[in-house]
Amino acid sequence: MQNSHTLVVLVEDQPGVLNRIVSLLRRRSFNIDSITVGHSEQPGLSRITLVVNGEDAEVEQVGKQLYKLLEVVKVTDLSGEGAVYREMVLVKVAAKAQTRAEVLTIAGIYDAKVLDATPSTLMLEATGDAETITSFLNMMKPFGVREMVRTGRIAMARSGQSKSNGRIDRINSDSYAAD
Repeated sequence: MQNSHTLVVLVEDQPGVLNRIVSLLRRRSFNIDSITVGHSEQPGLSRITLVVNGEDAEVEQVGKQLYKLLEVVKVTDLSGEGAVYREMVLVKVAAKAQTRAEVLTIAGIYDAKVLDATPSTLMLEATGDAETITSFLNMMKPFGVREMVRTGRIAMARSGQSKSNGRIDRINSDSYAAD
């Protein structure tokens, strides 16, 4: 049975490391559902969050293969309980005078922020889990979505929780063992 896995990969900031990681997954026929990359709390390291579907054993094997890349410091599978998942969307919605109040009411229900306004549009920002973002977008569609950009999933283990469900969580280099 294929499951969705959220892999968090801590890597050294080196040119081409993202390409090597994506190539490794492609060679093993994994489709990446979502990928986000950003700086981490540790200088010189970036955090890559990958969402892939696969058998538990296959994903664990991919995690082991990732450690063969020199720039990979740590791989954690956050697919079990005890993690917080978020996505973000920026959406520009048609909002003329007669519908603006309704758009703002719905935005308020989802705790969306107004980032920009013109006489005919509103640009909104919403964050939440995937289902919340999808629901928000479905509520905005009847007004006319003019433009939209949605991030991939980001994830972090909750405090006091195991950082993974027992798979692939190990450090590749003792110099970064600051957990």
